[in-house]
Amino acid sequence: MRTAIAILMFACVAGTAAAAEKAPPPWAFAVNPPGTQPAPDDGTLRRVPGSPVAFTLTQIRDLFTVPDWHPDGHPPMPEIVMHGAKPAVFACGYCHLPNGQGRPENSSLSGLPAEYIVQQVADFRSGARKSSEPASLPVNLMIAVAKAVSEADLKVAAEYFSALRPKPWIRVVESNTVPKTHVAGWMLVASEPGATEPIGQRIIEMPEDLERTELRDAASGFVAYVPAGSIRKGEGLVTTGGAGKTIPCTICHGADLRGLGPVPALAGRSPSYIVRQLYDMRHGVRNGTWTELMKPVVAQLSEEDMVAIAAYTASRAP
Repeated sequence: MRTAIAILMFACVAGTAAAAEKAPPPWAFAVNPPGTQPAPDDGTLRRVPGSPVAFTLTQIRDLFTVPDWHPDGHPPMPEIVMHGAKPAVFACGYCHLPNGQGRPENSSLSGLPAEYIVQQVADFRSGARKSSEPASLPVNLMIAVAKAVSEADLKVAAEYFSALRPKPWIRVVESNTVPKTHVAGWMLVASEPGATEPIGQRIIEMPEDLERTELRDAASGFVAYVPAGSIRKGEGLVTTGGAGKTIPCTICHGADLRGLGPVPALAGRSPSYIVRQLYDMRHGVRNGTWTELMKPVVAQLSEEDMVAIAAYTASRAP
C-alpha cells in the first residue's frame, strides 16, 4: 500500500514538474493579475516632455483615437491607423504607436515589409498564429482585429508602418541583478524603488520612464536587462549556428539582421517579443507562411538559447 502511494505521489510530482516545464516563461508572456483596474480619471490634463498637446486619461485610453503626443515626428497617420474602424477594429497606432515602434507586449512594425505585415494579420485571422499563453490579451485583441479588418484598410496600415524608419528604442544592459518587477499593463514594471533580485535566465524588459509609457508617449523607450555573457553567446548562435545547435539567423534575416526581402528585421527589436516568437514556434503554436522554414531553426533551442539570441538581436542597431 505504501509503495503504491509513493508511486502515485511520485507520478503527481513528476506530472506537476512536467507541466511547469511546459508553461511559457512568465517574464516573456506577461499577464495582468486578476482584477487589475486602471486608476480613475480625475479629469487632469496630462502632458509629456517636448509635446505641445495634452490629454486626459479618458482620452489616452480611447482605443479608437491615438494619443498623438508628437504629430511632427511621423508622417500623417491614415484613418485606420489613427482611429481604426468601429466597432471592432481598434486604431493600429494605439497599440503599435504612431512611430510603429510598439511595446514589449506587442510588435514593432516600423520598417517591416508590407507584405509580411499583411501575411501576419492573415495568419492571426486563420488561427495559424496564436500565443502559448491563452490569457494574452494583446494577442487575443490582435486576433479579433484581424478577423474584422478589411483588406483595403489592412493594406493601407501595412504600407504606413512599412514606410517608417525604425530607430533605437531598447537599451540592452547585461547584468547579474535586476529591479524587482511585477506585471502591470501587460508588461514588467518596477515593484519598489531600489529593490533588486538575481536575473537568472530571464530578460527583464521595462519602461525607461513608466509614467510616459503609461501615457503612450512614443518618444519614451525601454531598457532590457539580459544575463551577463548572453550577448556574446547569442552572437555565436545567430551568426554561426552555435556549432550545429541551430541555423545562422543571418542567412535569411540578412548579415546585419535588418531583414532581407520579405523576411523581417531582427535588429533592435523587443527581446521579450523575440523570445515569445521562438517559444511559440518551438512549441507549434505559431504557424503560417515562412514558419516551416523556422522549424529546424528552433527545434533544438533551449529557453537559455532563446534568451541569448534575443539579447544579441536586441543589442544590434535597427
